[in-house]
Amino acid sequence: MIICVCKAVGERALREAIRGGARSIAELARETGASTDCGTCTEHLIELLAEELAPPAAAAERPRP
Repeated sequence: MIICVCKAVGERALREAIRGGARSIAELARETGASTDCGTCTEHLIELLAEELAPPAAAAERPRP
């Protein structure tokens, strides 16, 4: 699914960037270009960061949308 329409960045690419070491919106922007134009996707980036960086036990308890 495309998260950043302006730069055509998908969820998979963002998750890979986080798993590869990105820990902030600025780092995701640097790695993928997401949120560097209009910024509408920023909230989604925050959610992805929280999901990917959550401790494993917390992630297992949280239902997926």
